[in-house]
Amino acid sequence: MKPGQLYGYRVYGPWQPQAGHRCNPNKLLLDPYAKVIHGQVRWDDAVFPYEMGQDHNVMSTTDSAPFMPKCVVHDPRFDWNGDERISMPRHELIVYEMHVKGFSMRNPGVPEHLRGTYAGLANPASIDYLQKLGVTAVELMPVHQFIHDRHLLDRGLRNYWGYNTIGFFAPHDEYAAANEPAGIVDEFKGMVKALHAAGIAVIIDVVYNHTAEGNHLGPMLSFKGIDNDYYYRIVGDQREFYMDFTGTGNSLDMRNPHTLQMLMDSLRYWVLEMHVDGFRFDLASTLARQLHAVDKLSAFFDLIQQDPVISQVMLIAEPWDVGDGGYQVGNFPSVWSEWNGRYRDCVRDFWRGHPHTLGDVASRFTGSSDLYEHSTRRPSASINFVTAHDGFTLHDLVSYNDRHNEANGEESGESNNSSWNHGVEGETTDVGIQLLRARQQRNFLTFLLLSQGVPMLLGGDEMGRTQRGNNNCYCQDNELSWYDWENIDADLLEFTRKLIALRRQHPVFRRPRWFQGMQVHGDNVEEIMWFTPAGERMQEAHWGEGTVNALAIFLNGETDFQIDAFEDPVRDASFYYVINAHHEKLSVVLPEIKGITRWLRKFDTERGWMQTSEKLAAGDRVEVEARSSFLLCSQE
Repeated sequence: MKPGQLYGYRVYGPWQPQAGHRCNPNKLLLDPYAKVIHGQVRWDDAVFPYEMGQDHNVMSTTDSAPFMPKCVVHDPRFDWNGDERISMPRHELIVYEMHVKGFSMRNPGVPEHLRGTYAGLANPASIDYLQKLGVTAVELMPVHQFIHDRHLLDRGLRNYWGYNTIGFFAPHDEYAAANEPAGIVDEFKGMVKALHAAGIAVIIDVVYNHTAEGNHLGPMLSFKGIDNDYYYRIVGDQREFYMDFTGTGNSLDMRNPHTLQMLMDSLRYWVLEMHVDGFRFDLASTLARQLHAVDKLSAFFDLIQQDPVISQVMLIAEPWDVGDGGYQVGNFPSVWSEWNGRYRDCVRDFWRGHPHTLGDVASRFTGSSDLYEHSTRRPSASINFVTAHDGFTLHDLVSYNDRHNEANGEESGESNNSSWNHGVEGETTDVGIQLLRARQQRNFLTFLLLSQGVPMLLGGDEMGRTQRGNNNCYCQDNELSWYDWENIDADLLEFTRKLIALRRQHPVFRRPRWFQGMQVHGDNVEEIMWFTPAGERMQEAHWGEGTVNALAIFLNGETDFQIDAFEDPVRDASFYYVINAHHEKLSVVLPEIKGITRWLRKFDTERGWMQTSEKLAAGDRVEVEARSSFLLCSQE
């Protein structure tokens, strides 16, 4: 076959649903290894393997070919011009979670015909924005070929997020501006090449835990008709039904060597042929299930650990699924980083004034050694985040107590968000509330970008993006989800840029190793010291006070906490970070710290960045506004 040729499979074999076999030659099937898939499913009864309106074990004889997308033979040649995978130390990462389409769909700086595409993300206007923001990696929401669910299309909605994969080797064709299907792969590669040229790594969100074929009542698109009981987890004594650890109807069977081989082949393809730099695994606990429970020593982890290609890229787990025992934060093997849900929950509660032990806050700030050090991992194992695609945006986190997902036409989205509207639900003209919400957004961003570990910023949070209280926009492929480039919060954007620049400039905020002795508090720790508002070293009794909302953190830049490529010690300025999450103003005393004669105020979250550095000294009393923080530097 030549490039551009369309094709599909028909598989002849047993139709025995009650035994787990669903071969039906009347259905055109997608090649699981197809590099290009063009078109979407046209929802007709013909794409279902059984006769609609009858017993679902009765085989359908209607040809599905007219209603199916087609595989396309592609030409793998591409001029990479020396491009190579970006291999930066993980503690240098600043991750920007984003949606390929939503990012540029409304950006006036991107030519209209390129908006919402891979080429739109590769456009100079997009690259320039990301470079000025300062992020070092983009984490793209699913770009594998996916389908739009029938029930969504029937309601005038679409699967915007893309967690409904049907092709693990093919870039999603709707994100391509290319007029010909054969150009889809080249356009994706061109995007990666452009991001790499800007020094930005590319991580893709992959969904290997399930497919778009759903449960026993779902369509037949590929795997189900090729070898159903090989690809899927089947209920042992009721083999017409599927195990479901994902809430989507099925789970891929990672106990099967052929399924594991496909997964590994897919990962290698995206690294070796598409030049991506890492993966974020959706509902990764599902991939680790052997018999039932999550098994840290499963075959999937063994293969990843031993693979000379995959083990060298960035591997990020969403360490939970919807099955029993699926919440596995802190339990993945040593080569993995994890979305740290404990960090998100702690930081949200702390800044909205809910009781939280200072010990927990300290653990999250210092990289969560309580979760990761036991497995010999480093602080970069913790992907710290306050917001992500699944949930409120940062603007909405401080503007809504409750979800407002009526546009979805269904009861969806998490009901417990640890959010706070600060007195009014939704948008308000009350200036006092507006100022407090703005300050809280700066508080969240400051804590995130000064914490040890890897910060992940939800795309659009830096510009004040709102989804009007919808915390589950998975089906909103419209202006509710797309970035609003015409109404950017310029002050918040500038504050975020400067915070990111500060983190990149000062290695004290991104240590590659744990603090001395792997402790986060104690008299013998000098790399980091904790102080009360009165300027006194915190004692053990202070850590047990569950309702304390204020503390100060000294980060010592003069210790040999890092070694550079030439084996020389790296030193930095020292910093004093004062936090007041209380509802009242607080007066703090600056302590005497050996070797430091003066402090320079860099910024506070009440006023923003200092135009001229305010000079302070030990013993000075400094006022801290309610629900605010400030940062002092020992030197410029």
